[in-house]
Amino acid sequence: MKTKTLTTAVAAMALMAGGQAAHALDEITVAYFLEWPMPFEYAKVKGTYEEEMGVKINWRSFDTGTAMSAAMASGDVHISVSQGVPPFVVATSAGQDLQAVDVAVSYAENDNCVVRTDLEIDKDNAGELAGKKVAVPIGTAAHYGFLKQMEHFGVDIGTMEIVDMAPPDGAAAFAQGSLDMVCGWGGALRRMKEHGNILLTGAEKEELGILVFDVTSVPASFAAENGDLLAKFLKVTADANAMWADEANHAEMLPVIAADAGMDEAATAETMATFVFPTVEEQLSAKWLGGGAQSFMKGVADVFVSAGSIDAALDSYDGAVNTDGLTAASGM
Repeated sequence: MKTKTLTTAVAAMALMAGGQAAHALDEITVAYFLEWPMPFEYAKVKGTYEEEMGVKINWRSFDTGTAMSAAMASGDVHISVSQGVPPFVVATSAGQDLQAVDVAVSYAENDNCVVRTDLEIDKDNAGELAGKKVAVPIGTAAHYGFLKQMEHFGVDIGTMEIVDMAPPDGAAAFAQGSLDMVCGWGGALRRMKEHGNILLTGAEKEELGILVFDVTSVPASFAAENGDLLAKFLKVTADANAMWADEANHAEMLPVIAADAGMDEAATAETMATFVFPTVEEQLSAKWLGGGAQSFMKGVADVFVSAGSIDAALDSYDGAVNTDGLTAASGM
Protein backbone atom coordinates (compact mmCIF):
# COMPACT_ATOMS: atom_id res chain seq x y z
CA MET A 1 0.00 0.00 0.00
CA LYS A 2 1.73 3.08 -1.29
CA THR A 3 0.92 5.56 1.46
CA LYS A 4 4.51 6.59 2.22
CA THR A 5 4.28 8.83 -0.84
CA LEU A 6 1.08 10.35 0.55
CA THR A 7 2.55 11.18 3.95
CA THR A 8 5.73 12.57 2.42
CA ALA A 9 3.74 14.84 0.14
CA VAL A 10 1.53 16.00 3.00
CA ALA A 11 4.59 16.79 5.12
CA ALA A 12 6.16 18.78 2.29
CA MET A 13 2.99 20.81 1.75
CA ALA A 14 2.73 21.41 5.48
CA LEU A 15 6.09 23.17 5.38
CA MET A 16 4.89 25.30 2.46
CA ALA A 17 1.73 26.25 4.31
CA GLY A 18 3.74 27.20 7.39
CA GLY A 19 5.38 30.01 5.50
CA GLN A 20 2.21 31.83 4.54
CA ALA A 21 1.83 35.33 5.91
CA ALA A 22 -1.04 36.25 8.19
CA HIS A 23 -3.68 38.53 6.68
CA ALA A 24 -7.28 39.51 7.25
CA LEU A 25 -9.66 37.44 5.17
CA ASP A 26 -12.57 38.78 3.17
CA GLU A 27 -13.35 35.36 1.72
CA ILE A 28 -12.61 31.75 2.65
CA THR A 29 -12.84 28.34 1.01
CA VAL A 30 -14.65 25.52 2.79
CA ALA A 31 -14.32 21.85 1.81
CA TYR A 32 -17.17 19.35 2.03
CA PHE A 33 -18.36 16.06 0.50
CA LEU A 34 -21.09 15.49 -2.06
CA GLU A 35 -23.45 12.57 -1.35
CA TRP A 36 -22.81 13.18 2.35
CA PRO A 37 -25.95 14.99 3.54
CA MET A 38 -25.65 17.05 6.70
CA PRO A 39 -27.66 19.83 8.38
CA PHE A 40 -24.97 22.45 7.70
CA GLU A 41 -25.96 22.28 4.02
CA TYR A 42 -29.29 23.92 4.84
CA ALA A 43 -27.43 26.91 6.28
CA LYS A 44 -24.99 26.74 3.35
CA VAL A 45 -27.77 27.06 0.77
CA LYS A 46 -29.66 29.72 2.75
CA GLY A 47 -26.53 31.90 2.95
CA THR A 48 -26.50 31.87 6.75
CA TYR A 49 -22.74 31.36 7.01
CA GLU A 50 -21.97 34.44 4.91
CA GLU A 51 -24.58 36.48 6.76
CA GLU A 52 -23.22 35.61 10.21
CA MET A 53 -19.51 35.61 9.34
CA GLY A 54 -19.42 38.61 7.04
CA VAL A 55 -17.19 36.95 4.44
CA LYS A 56 -17.66 35.38 1.05
CA ILE A 57 -17.46 31.56 1.18
CA ASN A 58 -16.30 29.41 -1.71
CA TRP A 59 -17.65 25.89 -1.16
CA ARG A 60 -15.53 23.18 -2.76
CA SER A 61 -16.44 19.48 -2.89
CA PHE A 62 -13.90 16.67 -2.40
CA ASP A 63 -13.86 12.88 -2.81
CA THR A 64 -11.58 12.02 0.15
CA GLY A 65 -10.32 13.48 3.40
CA THR A 66 -6.73 13.01 2.26
CA ALA A 67 -7.41 15.44 -0.59
CA MET A 68 -8.81 17.89 1.97
CA SER A 69 -5.55 17.69 3.94
CA ALA A 70 -3.52 18.44 0.82
CA ALA A 71 -5.74 21.42 -0.03
CA MET A 72 -5.39 22.83 3.48
CA ALA A 73 -1.62 22.36 3.35
CA SER A 74 -1.37 24.29 0.10
CA GLY A 75 -3.53 27.11 1.48
CA ASP A 76 -6.39 26.45 -0.96
CA VAL A 77 -8.86 25.47 1.79
CA HIS A 78 -9.40 27.12 5.19
CA ILE A 79 -12.00 24.83 6.76
CA SER A 80 -12.83 21.18 6.02
CA VAL A 81 -16.26 19.96 7.10
CA SER A 82 -16.60 16.29 8.00
CA GLN A 83 -13.02 15.20 7.43
CA GLY A 84 -12.56 11.60 8.58
CA VAL A 85 -10.38 11.09 11.65
CA PRO A 86 -7.96 8.70 9.88
CA PRO A 87 -6.97 11.13 7.09
CA PHE A 88 -6.70 13.85 9.74
CA VAL A 89 -4.40 11.57 11.75
CA VAL A 90 -2.31 10.72 8.67
CA ALA A 91 -1.74 14.41 8.02
CA THR A 92 -0.94 15.43 11.60
CA SER A 93 1.32 12.41 12.05
CA ALA A 94 3.28 13.55 9.00
CA GLY A 95 3.80 16.98 10.52
CA GLN A 96 0.94 18.99 9.05
CA ASP A 97 -0.28 21.50 11.61
CA LEU A 98 -4.02 20.79 11.51
CA GLN A 99 -6.49 21.01 14.37
CA ALA A 100 -9.87 19.36 14.89
CA VAL A 101 -12.34 22.02 16.02
CA ASP A 102 -15.58 20.07 16.32
CA VAL A 103 -17.12 16.62 15.96
CA ALA A 104 -19.03 16.89 12.69
CA VAL A 105 -20.85 13.55 12.69
CA SER A 106 -20.71 10.01 14.08
CA TYR A 107 -21.72 7.30 11.61
CA ALA A 108 -20.73 3.70 12.35
CA GLU A 109 -23.38 2.40 9.93
CA ASN A 110 -22.35 4.60 7.05
CA ASP A 111 -18.73 3.64 6.48
CA ASN A 112 -17.95 0.04 5.67
CA CYS A 113 -16.51 -2.62 3.41
CA VAL A 114 -18.64 -4.72 1.04
CA VAL A 115 -17.86 -8.20 -0.32
CA ARG A 116 -19.10 -9.28 -3.75
CA THR A 117 -22.32 -11.29 -3.44
CA ASP A 118 -21.29 -14.27 -5.54
CA LEU A 119 -18.27 -14.96 -3.30
CA GLU A 120 -20.70 -15.90 -0.50
CA ILE A 121 -18.30 -14.60 2.15
CA ASP A 122 -19.63 -13.25 5.45
CA LYS A 123 -18.32 -12.91 9.00
CA ASP A 124 -18.43 -16.69 9.49
CA ASN A 125 -15.98 -17.46 6.66
CA ALA A 126 -14.20 -14.11 6.28
CA GLY A 127 -10.85 -15.92 6.24
CA GLU A 128 -11.58 -16.67 2.58
CA LEU A 129 -10.81 -13.02 1.79
CA ALA A 130 -7.10 -13.91 1.79
CA GLY A 131 -5.70 -13.36 -1.69
CA LYS A 132 -8.66 -11.28 -2.84
CA LYS A 133 -8.61 -7.90 -4.62
CA VAL A 134 -9.95 -4.96 -2.61
CA ALA A 135 -10.29 -1.25 -3.34
CA VAL A 136 -9.73 1.01 -0.32
CA PRO A 137 -9.39 4.81 -0.13
CA ILE A 138 -6.01 4.82 1.59
CA GLY A 139 -5.58 6.93 4.71
CA THR A 140 -9.32 7.34 5.36
CA ALA A 141 -11.84 6.11 7.92
CA ALA A 142 -12.74 3.30 5.50
CA HIS A 143 -9.07 2.27 5.37
CA TYR A 144 -8.86 2.16 9.16
CA GLY A 145 -12.07 0.13 9.37
CA PHE A 146 -10.74 -2.26 6.74
CA LEU A 147 -7.48 -2.82 8.64
CA LYS A 148 -9.28 -3.41 11.94
CA GLN A 149 -11.81 -5.80 10.40
CA MET A 150 -9.11 -7.84 8.66
CA GLU A 151 -7.17 -7.95 11.94
CA HIS A 152 -10.31 -9.16 13.72
CA PHE A 153 -10.90 -11.90 11.16
CA GLY A 154 -7.24 -12.92 11.05
CA VAL A 155 -6.82 -12.10 7.35
CA ASP A 156 -3.23 -11.29 6.36
CA ILE A 157 -3.53 -8.14 4.26
CA GLY A 158 -0.14 -8.99 2.78
CA THR A 159 -1.89 -11.70 0.75
CA MET A 160 -4.43 -9.27 -0.67
CA GLU A 161 -4.19 -7.07 -3.75
CA ILE A 162 -5.04 -3.63 -2.37
CA VAL A 163 -5.89 -0.80 -4.74
CA ASP A 164 -6.18 2.84 -3.63
CA MET A 165 -9.50 4.15 -4.98
CA ALA A 166 -11.88 6.95 -3.94
CA PRO A 167 -15.30 5.50 -2.99
CA PRO A 168 -17.17 6.66 -6.13
CA ASP A 169 -14.51 5.03 -8.33
CA GLY A 170 -14.45 1.92 -6.18
CA ALA A 171 -18.23 1.60 -6.38
CA ALA A 172 -18.11 1.83 -10.19
CA ALA A 173 -15.36 -0.79 -10.46
CA PHE A 174 -17.22 -3.04 -8.01
CA ALA A 175 -20.39 -2.81 -10.10
CA GLN A 176 -18.37 -3.93 -13.13
CA GLY A 177 -17.21 -7.02 -11.24
CA SER A 178 -13.50 -6.16 -11.25
CA LEU A 179 -13.15 -6.19 -7.44
CA ASP A 180 -13.81 -8.80 -4.75
CA MET A 181 -14.25 -6.26 -1.97
CA VAL A 182 -14.57 -2.50 -1.77
CA CYS A 183 -14.69 0.03 1.06
CA GLY A 184 -16.30 3.47 1.28
CA TRP A 185 -19.07 5.64 2.66
CA GLY A 186 -22.15 7.68 1.83
CA GLY A 187 -23.77 7.42 -1.58
CA ALA A 188 -20.91 5.29 -2.86
CA LEU A 189 -21.48 2.76 -0.07
CA ARG A 190 -25.17 2.60 -0.96
CA ARG A 191 -24.21 1.67 -4.53
CA MET A 192 -21.63 -0.86 -3.33
CA LYS A 193 -24.27 -2.67 -1.28
CA GLU A 194 -26.33 -3.23 -4.42
CA HIS A 195 -23.68 -5.75 -5.48
CA GLY A 196 -22.48 -7.21 -2.20
CA ASN A 197 -22.80 -7.62 1.55
CA ILE A 198 -21.10 -6.11 4.60
CA LEU A 199 -19.17 -8.27 7.06
CA LEU A 200 -20.03 -6.40 10.26
CA THR A 201 -22.79 -3.98 11.25
CA GLY A 202 -22.04 -0.60 12.75
CA ALA A 203 -22.84 -1.89 16.24
CA GLU A 204 -20.56 -4.91 15.74
CA LYS A 205 -17.74 -2.62 14.59
CA GLU A 206 -18.17 -0.36 17.62
CA GLU A 207 -17.85 -3.42 19.87
CA LEU A 208 -14.40 -3.95 18.31
CA GLY A 209 -13.45 -0.33 19.01
CA ILE A 210 -13.96 0.78 15.41
CA LEU A 211 -15.51 4.18 16.04
CA VAL A 212 -16.41 6.12 12.92
CA PHE A 213 -16.67 9.88 13.20
CA ASP A 214 -15.60 12.98 11.33
CA VAL A 215 -14.28 16.29 12.53
CA THR A 216 -14.27 19.81 11.21
CA SER A 217 -10.59 20.58 10.71
CA VAL A 218 -8.58 23.72 10.03
CA PRO A 219 -4.93 24.71 9.70
CA ALA A 220 -3.72 25.74 13.17
CA SER A 221 -2.68 29.11 11.75
CA PHE A 222 -6.23 29.78 10.59
CA ALA A 223 -7.61 29.02 14.05
CA ALA A 224 -5.02 31.27 15.68
CA GLU A 225 -5.51 34.21 13.33
CA ASN A 226 -9.28 33.97 12.75
CA GLY A 227 -10.70 32.76 16.04
CA ASP A 228 -13.87 34.85 15.93
CA LEU A 229 -14.58 33.88 12.32
CA LEU A 230 -14.14 30.20 13.17
CA ALA A 231 -16.38 30.46 16.25
CA LYS A 232 -19.15 31.99 14.12
CA PHE A 233 -18.79 29.18 11.57
CA LEU A 234 -19.11 26.56 14.31
CA LYS A 235 -22.10 28.40 15.81
CA VAL A 236 -24.00 28.35 12.50
CA THR A 237 -23.17 24.65 12.13
CA ALA A 238 -24.37 23.88 15.67
CA ASP A 239 -27.59 25.81 15.09
CA ALA A 240 -28.26 23.83 11.90
CA ASN A 241 -27.67 20.57 13.78
CA ALA A 242 -30.04 21.69 16.54
CA MET A 243 -32.66 22.59 13.94
CA TRP A 244 -32.36 19.12 12.36
CA ALA A 245 -32.64 17.47 15.78
CA ASP A 246 -36.28 18.63 15.87
CA GLU A 247 -38.11 16.34 13.44
CA ALA A 248 -40.69 19.06 12.88
CA ASN A 249 -38.07 20.79 10.71
CA HIS A 250 -37.27 17.80 8.49
CA ALA A 251 -39.93 18.60 5.88
CA GLU A 252 -38.40 22.05 5.37
CA MET A 253 -34.73 21.05 5.56
CA LEU A 254 -34.65 17.71 3.75
CA PRO A 255 -35.33 18.92 0.19
CA VAL A 256 -32.67 21.63 0.54
CA ILE A 257 -30.06 19.28 1.96
CA ALA A 258 -30.81 16.57 -0.61
CA ALA A 259 -30.42 18.94 -3.55
CA ASP A 260 -27.15 20.32 -2.21
CA ALA A 261 -25.78 16.82 -1.55
CA GLY A 262 -26.71 15.69 -5.06
CA MET A 263 -29.10 13.01 -3.81
CA ASP A 264 -32.81 12.24 -3.92
CA GLU A 265 -34.85 12.88 -0.78
CA ALA A 266 -35.43 9.21 0.06
CA ALA A 267 -31.74 8.37 -0.05
CA THR A 268 -30.93 11.50 1.93
CA ALA A 269 -33.42 10.64 4.66
CA GLU A 270 -32.16 7.05 4.83
CA THR A 271 -28.56 8.18 5.05
CA MET A 272 -29.13 10.86 7.67
CA ALA A 273 -31.09 8.41 9.80
CA THR A 274 -27.76 6.61 10.40
CA PHE A 275 -25.98 9.85 11.39
CA VAL A 276 -25.55 11.27 14.89
CA PHE A 277 -24.73 14.99 15.25
CA PRO A 278 -23.47 15.57 18.82
CA THR A 279 -24.49 18.82 20.52
CA VAL A 280 -21.81 21.37 21.46
CA GLU A 281 -22.09 20.25 25.08
CA GLU A 282 -21.60 16.62 24.06
CA GLN A 283 -18.67 17.52 21.81
CA LEU A 284 -16.88 19.26 24.67
CA SER A 285 -17.40 16.28 27.01
CA ALA A 286 -14.82 13.65 27.93
CA LYS A 287 -16.32 11.22 25.40
CA TRP A 288 -15.35 13.45 22.50
CA LEU A 289 -13.05 16.48 22.42
CA GLY A 290 -12.49 16.45 26.17
CA GLY A 291 -10.14 13.49 25.75
CA GLY A 292 -11.86 10.59 24.01
CA ALA A 293 -11.19 11.81 20.48
CA GLN A 294 -7.51 12.40 21.23
CA SER A 295 -7.11 8.88 22.60
CA PHE A 296 -8.88 7.43 19.57
CA MET A 297 -6.59 9.39 17.22
CA LYS A 298 -3.58 7.85 18.93
CA GLY A 299 -5.10 4.40 18.47
CA VAL A 300 -5.73 5.03 14.78
CA ALA A 301 -2.16 6.24 14.30
CA ASP A 302 -0.71 3.18 16.03
CA VAL A 303 -2.75 0.87 13.78
CA PHE A 304 -1.50 2.68 10.67
CA VAL A 305 2.10 2.43 11.90
CA SER A 306 1.69 -1.31 12.52
CA ALA A 307 0.24 -1.73 9.01
CA GLY A 308 3.14 0.18 7.49
CA SER A 309 0.81 2.89 6.21
CA ILE A 310 2.57 5.76 7.99
CA ASP A 311 6.11 6.06 9.31
CA ALA A 312 5.38 7.11 12.88
CA ALA A 313 2.71 8.29 15.28
CA LEU A 314 2.80 11.34 17.51
CA ASP A 315 3.29 10.73 21.23
CA SER A 316 0.00 12.53 21.84
CA TYR A 317 -2.73 14.08 19.71
CA ASP A 318 -3.81 16.59 22.36
CA GLY A 319 -2.28 19.41 20.31
CA ALA A 320 -4.32 18.34 17.29
CA VAL A 321 -7.58 19.33 19.00
CA ASN A 322 -8.60 22.95 19.59
CA THR A 323 -11.86 23.58 21.47
CA ASP A 324 -11.51 27.38 21.72
CA GLY A 325 -13.85 28.03 18.79
CA LEU A 326 -16.48 25.59 20.00
CA THR A 327 -16.33 27.00 23.52
CA ALA A 328 -16.76 30.51 22.16
CA ALA A 329 -19.63 29.34 19.93
CA SER A 330 -21.43 27.89 22.94
CA GLY A 331 -21.58 31.37 24.45
CA MET A 332 -22.91 33.11 21.33
